[in-house]
Amino acid sequence: MIGKIIKQISNDYTVKTDTIHICKARGKFRDMKITPLVGDNVKISDDNYILEIMPRKNELRRPPIANIDEAIIITSLKKPDFSSNLLDKLLTIIEFNNIKPVIIFTKQDLLDETELQKFKQYIDYYKKIGYEVYMNDELTKIKKIFKNKISVFTGQSGAGKSTLLNKLDKTLNLKTNEISQALNRGKHTTRHTELLEIEGGLVADTPGFSAIDFNDMTKDDIKDNFIEFSNYRSECEFRNCTHTHEKKCKVKEKVEDGTILKSRYENYIKFISR
Repeated sequence: MIGKIIKQISNDYTVKTDTIHICKARGKFRDMKITPLVGDNVKISDDNYILEIMPRKNELRRPPIANIDEAIIITSLKKPDFSSNLLDKLLTIIEFNNIKPVIIFTKQDLLDETELQKFKQYIDYYKKIGYEVYMNDELTKIKKIFKNKISVFTGQSGAGKSTLLNKLDKTLNLKTNEISQALNRGKHTTRHTELLEIEGGLVADTPGFSAIDFNDMTKDDIKDNFIEFSNYRSECEFRNCTHTHEKKCKVKEKVEDGTILKSRYENYIKFISR
């Protein structure tokens, strides 16, 4: 039988075919150094063992999930505080993995008018460079993005991933928790990765995290996945311009005149200097 892994807890894999099966993975996967992931299409035996993992179109390590169509980045504007560094890091990694990013900003209701205007520059900029961006109260619009897709929710711990999922489907009753006042970040409330049926698609509620790395990405990979840089690459003096020390660099010029958001460029420099 062929099915899809929709949930993993420890060594138990929930596989959906016409029915639901709780499966174990064959020992050969350990020898092959392959781990089945939520989102994998798999062949299972009659006695509920995973026999084969079909080729993946993509995968993420953190959170561990495969065959994703879109990654929905839940980004808090306050409590926990907005982090352009984490947002840009996630965008870069998601682009590198050929997954469509969608940004949803949360907790704007905690901002006063002055704070909201401050963040408007970020919101408008990410829209301008081509990202799909929503505020978390735009539920009617958000519901339309899931149909016929596997979507993964990711972002800061405590940013409101489970809260938003509960609003999208009131039957879920996913556990949420308060923000730690001392640490200004959320407590982990999701302990496993699971695909949930929402609005005609499958949505992953995944463990939150506060740290992520670039795995095997090179400096060129990072540069190539800052999507707005590609608009000016041909205008740089050198074909292999790194947009750092070169004198005649169009990207640096666009940062200076405000066309490229300064925080984006500063984050790029931090990422390639790691």
